[in-house]
Amino acid sequence: MRAEDVRKQLTTPIGAPAYPPGGPYRFTDREYLNITYRTDPEAMRAIVPEPLTVGEPLVTFEVMKMPDVTGLGAFTESGQVLTVEHEGEQAAYLHAMYVDNLGSITSGREISAFPKKFGNARLHLDVDTLVGTLDYRSLRVATATMGYKHALYDEADARAEITRPTYALKMLPGYDRRPRICELVRSQITDLTIKGAWTGPARLQMFAHALAPLADLPVLEVVSASHILCDLTLGRPSVVHDYLEGDA
Repeated sequence: MRAEDVRKQLTTPIGAPAYPPGGPYRFTDREYLNITYRTDPEAMRAIVPEPLTVGEPLVTFEVMKMPDVTGLGAFTESGQVLTVEHEGEQAAYLHAMYVDNLGSITSGREISAFPKKFGNARLHLDVDTLVGTLDYRSLRVATATMGYKHALYDEADARAEITRPTYALKMLPGYDRRPRICELVRSQITDLTIKGAWTGPARLQMFAHALAPLADLPVLEVVSASHILCDLTLGRPSVVHDYLEGDA
């Protein structure tokens, strides 16, 4: 393979890439269960990177069922999103994401800055209750429940929830184990169609786990819950802060 052909490649292995080169990825009938809760402010400040700041210590535990994703197939994902501020703008910081789809993990980490690792999430209806769970290997680490479609959720509020600016850390080490890329990146979903949105009573349980430490941000009070069905396209990330700038 000629050098110019190597430069055209996006990921490895050559000939059988971990994810398709096309994009952007389109999500059809993406379904969210979002439970926002108040947590320990000091625990949250300890993990939110500068220049982001913490105002009200709110965390959203989300479970996302994605039955139709161009190039990646079908999978369910779960994670924690922290409410932060940057230059006076309220935004979200992606703290942790768990999914069992290799293409989603590798493309999320390589193309964007999604902090993805392996985990098993599920979103299903148990008679009259919407249930979201996250398992790490064989152990349960989170269980979320919400009354199924108890009340309509204002579409404008649903849109604001999904489209708020999102920040994440892009980190890649060099061969000497020193950071080669260490950036704070920003992205935002703008291509969004809301197909349905509801709210209702909700509860959230977290279980301590050494390798999936969601419970390190404890649930002190459930603030709100939403169930949203939509189509969307992910936004393109851009660098807003380079932590290596000025390093020798």
